Amino acid sequence: MNIKRLNKNEFSKVLPLVWKTFLKFESPNYSEEGVQTFFNSINNQAFIHSLDLYAAYENLDVVGVIATRNKGSHIALFFVEENYQSKGIGRKLFEEVRLRNQSNKVTVNSSPYAVNIYHSLGFVDTDIEQVTNGMKYTPMVYKKL
Repeated sequence: MNIKRLNKNEFSKVLPLVWKTFLKFESPNYSEEGVQTFFNSINNQAFIHSLDLYAAYENLDVVGVIATRNKGSHIALFFVEENYQSKGIGRKLFEEVRLRNQSNKVTVNSSPYAVNIYHSLGFVDTDIEQVTNGMKYTPMVYKKL
């Protein structure tokens, strides 16, 4: 497996994986408004261009993606292809972000599906589950030791 930092114009390479994985694992927890909010965000060029994108490749296939903003201190997107989950790909993507981050912490607004995944990476909840524009999330933080 290979991890590569993507150019802003390469987001279209990972968008199908993000959308497909969101629909399978995340959207069942969201209202129609939440699904539309997510769709709008990943199709918003200003949002996309504000991100640093990293993709995990198995041969030539994208199997995972992580995107951060605020100089790597906030995870905005984090998805691993269904057939590649539970194989350490997400952990390797997060490690790439953690190593590149100059801050002593990384934050995320975790979807209900991913809360346990983030806990396994060392994140802790900073508040209870919230809902904004139909999107459910739990604010979390990872602090570097």
